[in-house]
Amino acid sequence: MDFTLLTVMAGAGTLGIVAGALGCFTVLKRQSLLGDALAHAALPGVCLAFLFGSAVGIDPRHPLLLLGGALLTAWLGTLVILGITRTTRLKQDAALGIVLSVFFGVGIALLTAIQHTNLGASQAGLDKYLFGQAASLLPHDVWLMAGLGSLVLGTIVVLFRHFQLIVFDPVYAGSIGVRVRLIEVVLTSLVVVAVVVGLQTVGVVLMAAMVVTPAAAARQWTHRLSTMVVVAGIFGGAAGALGAWTSSLASRLPTGPIIVLWATALLLVSLLLSPRRGLLWAAVRRARNRRRIRAENLLKDLWRLGEHDGRGDVARAVTDVLAVRAAPRRAIDEARAAGLVRVDGSMIRLTPDGKKRAAEVVRNHRIWELYLSRRLELADDHLHRDAEDMEHALDTAVLDEIDAALGYPSHDPHGRPIPRGTTA
Repeated sequence: MDFTLLTVMAGAGTLGIVAGALGCFTVLKRQSLLGDALAHAALPGVCLAFLFGSAVGIDPRHPLLLLGGALLTAWLGTLVILGITRTTRLKQDAALGIVLSVFFGVGIALLTAIQHTNLGASQAGLDKYLFGQAASLLPHDVWLMAGLGSLVLGTIVVLFRHFQLIVFDPVYAGSIGVRVRLIEVVLTSLVVVAVVVGLQTVGVVLMAAMVVTPAAAARQWTHRLSTMVVVAGIFGGAAGALGAWTSSLASRLPTGPIIVLWATALLLVSLLLSPRRGLLWAAVRRARNRRRIRAENLLKDLWRLGEHDGRGDVARAVTDVLAVRAAPRRAIDEARAAGLVRVDGSMIRLTPDGKKRAAEVVRNHRIWELYLSRRLELADDHLHRDAEDMEHALDTAVLDEIDAALGYPSHDPHGRPIPRGTTA
């Protein structure tokens, strides 16, 4: 790796860390388009700063001048969004859409006007703020990004508790003396700084992805905000560095879009594989639950057959058991694999463990029926269907509490005995 590549990777990684950490708050506040709106609002500021520099005789392409202009109009866009939402009946998504389209339209008009001057927009380097040009990052750009990024991250650390309160419960935050509007302004200002920092790297068009995507990926792995902020920063930094490195492997491969693609890849992996919310593990859990419910229904049917004819311990024909509810034959294989039933040829019977589990399922069903009848006053013909679902969902501790609240009844609403065993 040469020095230029390391510089670009450092700059892109810094942007990813800052944008990812801040994105957690905008995503949880359902303001995912905020970064997009502010990025588009920054474009006219870049153009106005260029025109101002040309008019007063200073270098119109100086990074501090252009970033200052971007910061000014992005902040103005923030004020417009707040003004629209507080003084009109328009919702925040409408305000974001208005600011995004109007400011971006002004920016494109200014870019077109500059294009027809002696020093066109492309020659002036303004087009890189539209689509990003991470390969043009210089060491002093990275130091500027690192300084502003450190300011943003430091503010997050200092005001984290306040940010957490306004994200999850702004009403409660106001009731305990937190200046909610001020904290919201500070948080939005940090987003403005992060957006302005990232314009040169990924541009106006792709900046929203850097704010939203790492945070959305991190959300799949944790329910704690502090952990989410750290993970989002790691994801964003990794996407930035990997995107810069990948784009260096081939000529004419744009860095900004590759960074966004890496962030998207991390999001897809998170959506699929995260243990808490991942689609793959959710499918595995659903399959396990279906197997468990099939086995429990089989045990319950065997119990009820024995209860009906008073011969609970006898072996029964497999076809007779499966016919009770047209159960799939694999339910028997699953119950046998779990040691809950014993199959001898075409006959099936409960094992001791199976009897215990069957008694628990029947108990759950009948206690829940009684609860629905006594406390919710449902009609008797509505009890069975609801109890069929809940008997598999309620754990023993919850059923014990309901049982105690009902006074440890001996029979369900239909007069059938409630199994006790070792559970009462």
